[in-house]
Amino acid sequence: MMVKRVGAIAAAAMLPAVVLPMTAAPANAASAVRISAAQYDSPGSDTGSNASLNAEWVRIHNYGTTKKVLTGWTLRDASGHVYRFGTYTLRAGSTVRIHTGNGSNTAAERYWGQGWYVWNNDHDKATLKNKSGTVVSVRSW
Repeated sequence: MMVKRVGAIAAAAMLPAVVLPMTAAPANAASAVRISAAQYDSPGSDTGSNASLNAEWVRIHNYGTTKKVLTGWTLRDASGHVYRFGTYTLRAGSTVRIHTGNGSNTAAERYWGQGWYVWNNDHDKATLKNKSGTVVSVRSW
């Protein structure tokens, strides 16, 4: 923002000192495929059982009108745990949940195969990147 020098000191003296955070345009707006929800706090006690691990998940939605090939895309947390999509296509208007534990992959449910919880209950960040490594969606809590 440009300020004319004449009167700038007087104007500055009357304004409160406020610093606004700079934010980039959300990556979500550019991609039809986005993180739509996260169940980061597995219900009940954290026993580490496969059922408990699989109650922790991130849901990805294809808001577009055409299918999207997610082969090679990644989902990661702030600590560096990385899930990589194998050969996979998400149909238009469909969702897929990425569960933390073990299970049999289907079109709507994928399994990370982790032996312990990935998502922090108090704060974390789920980042979805496309095959070329570009961030396409972020969800923080």
